[in-house]
Amino acid sequence: MDSKKKKRLEARGWVVGDTREFLRLTAEEARYIELKLSLSESLKAERLKQQVTQVELAKMIGSSQSRVAKMEAGDPAVTVDLLLKALLTLGVTKKQLAKIIA
Repeated sequence: MDSKKKKRLEARGWVVGDTREFLRLTAEEARYIELKLSLSESLKAERLKQQVTQVELAKMIGSSQSRVAKMEAGDPAVTVDLLLKALLTLGVTKKQLAKIIA
């Protein structure tokens, strides 16, 4: 949000903050969510780059298409280890994973 809009909202009594403040997340919780979202986005990008369908990826990791869709959408029920498994299955290297995490 640009600073002018923020000032206008605050002048009218609105409290302007970020998601972390609104949800009362600790810094660690916010970083964990950012990590999962980064892994999710990278998974989708890598799958599309390789022209692999969600159904094909699901078969490769022993899961379902709907689960892959949830993984790519950043569903909170999806675990980090499943995201990592899918990325590794697509051939992402440890070096590439480190870049995603960083």
